[in-house]
Amino acid sequence: MIKQNKTKNKRDADNSRFTPASGVARKLSDFTTTSAILKLIPLSVIIGVFGAFIALFLLDLIAVISNLLYYQRFDLNLTSPRNNTLGWLAVLIPMAGGLIVGFMARYGSERIRGHGIPEAMETILVGGSKVEPSLTILKPIASAISIGTGGPFGAEGPIILTGGAVGSVLAQFLSLTAIERRSLLVAGAVAGMSAVFGTPIAAVILGVELLLFEWKPRSFVPAAIASMVADGVRHVFVNQGWMRAEPLFPVGKMTQLGTTGLFDTVILGIICGGMAWLLTKAVYGAEDAFRKLPIHWMWWPILGGLIVGIGGVIEPHALGVGYDTIADELAGNLAVTTLVSIFVVKLIIWAVALGSGTSGGILAPILMMGAALGGLLGLVFPGKIPSEWALLGMAGALAGVMRSPFTSIVFPIELTHSTNLFLPLLITVTLAHLISVLTLKRSILTEKVARRGFHVLREYAVEPLEVLFAEDVMSTNILTIRTGTAMSEVKEMIQAQHDMRKQRLLPVVNLEGIILGAISWQDVLEKALDGNLSGTVDDFMHKDIITTFPEESLRSIADRMATHHVGVLPVVDRQQKGKLRGLITQFELLEARDRILQEERKRERILKMWSIYRYGNHEHSAISSLQQYFRSSKDAEGKS
Repeated sequence: MIKQNKTKNKRDADNSRFTPASGVARKLSDFTTTSAILKLIPLSVIIGVFGAFIALFLLDLIAVISNLLYYQRFDLNLTSPRNNTLGWLAVLIPMAGGLIVGFMARYGSERIRGHGIPEAMETILVGGSKVEPSLTILKPIASAISIGTGGPFGAEGPIILTGGAVGSVLAQFLSLTAIERRSLLVAGAVAGMSAVFGTPIAAVILGVELLLFEWKPRSFVPAAIASMVADGVRHVFVNQGWMRAEPLFPVGKMTQLGTTGLFDTVILGIICGGMAWLLTKAVYGAEDAFRKLPIHWMWWPILGGLIVGIGGVIEPHALGVGYDTIADELAGNLAVTTLVSIFVVKLIIWAVALGSGTSGGILAPILMMGAALGGLLGLVFPGKIPSEWALLGMAGALAGVMRSPFTSIVFPIELTHSTNLFLPLLITVTLAHLISVLTLKRSILTEKVARRGFHVLREYAVEPLEVLFAEDVMSTNILTIRTGTAMSEVKEMIQAQHDMRKQRLLPVVNLEGIILGAISWQDVLEKALDGNLSGTVDDFMHKDIITTFPEESLRSIADRMATHHVGVLPVVDRQQKGKLRGLITQFELLEARDRILQEERKRERILKMWSIYRYGNHEHSAISSLQQYFRSSKDAEGKS
């Protein structure tokens, strides 16, 4: 029997039982990524090119439809419907768009409904990152019709799903794992966003915060390469019109906010967090209202188009993607009444249209409503310029609604190239994100996934199984069987143990302690019941056993257990040719998880005032002793 190492296995109050495996940490790498990632790089380049061209095609298609219907002309320049002169006849245009999208969803693919990002999340989480090839055609066409007919959406959501579909379809033609398909799906998604907005960094961060569900080079590198390539294509092929190679929303140099302005950003962040609650409740409240209608969901987009058309007559700025309106908000060119009207009307028609199940993105509407809110508050805050607060409002709205704080900071900066508001952006985004997390169980993105029966956890942390090793948690007080032992004697040994059920595997070792095989105590008892205890343990033991080493991480051990469907592994010495060191079961793996639970739940006061006072006195005494020593040394030198 292996003796127990009491010093090592003793659990102290501070969980000091878990000690690093000596010398192992220096041999391990920071990342688990292998050279297999290299085969994804050329695929990422191809996806970046295709994603960019699909994004540009979708934008041109939106422009053609919008110009034909609202201005009766053929033009590839994206023009807002807000300047049309059709009057109340314009109400029929979004209704017609809703009718077409409804038919396409019912008789083509229902997955074209929605704003794209939740659908991409669901495909990654439960669909093995396998997108229907038909979506690469149906989604952009449906979105172009919905937005081109005045739908109050952005093009980025559909482009994210369409770009992701391109990456997924390409991956499905190759022999790749689900994780590799996911990497290429996200690469296509961020390529589309980068091509639309010219924000390659924000696109990658969005992919990390919303779609990758991990922070590893195997996912980040393909997404970054695709985003870079897509932005490069944008610079080459887009040099005129609304979408130039310069920032999408160029603004003048913004002044840095003073101390009072920083306090105002706190207020803005809190209000943006409340705005996120309002927008989320409005969208899903509208969806719940549509579900109560006694008609098929195919007809819902027509009713949504009716509300959009009426809202467009009341406030034309609320129609379409609204990039020009956002630019006016950032420039401070809109009156107070217009800002109020934009916020209210955009909120209503956007929530109703999304709730009706039509196709369109949410980024641009959030930017518009956030800029309107920030511009209004900028007029209230003393001595401030509304354009600066419009930018902060955009960031706060994104952080609250989408709960992607880093994207919400970088995205406005790349859109405007304004770099003077880092601290105000951080304050606004942090508070908006905090308020949203505390007041809403799910974001506007994850709520749709949850309504389909799936849960998305947006928190990422280092798994304790990654940083602990087998020798940190393995059991060393175990029963071993010497080779050649009779089965009847093995039965007596098991019966002599009081709690043998905790050790399900009995290692068989030779005189040197080298493991030769193993037998389970259940096998021994079953053979005893059958009266078949003749022979030795060597006749019944399993010789082809799976082992692990003391310096292996618990993550690799858990993976091996799952692969081979076993719940216990012998731990053998790598240097001494299989000498048994202990056993590790799934219960020891759970103990590693318990360490994190203790850190999260156990509250303790480490320092107290009296201890600090005592420490201070000791420090003072030590300093006094040193000073006295040096004075004595100087006096001695003087006398000599």
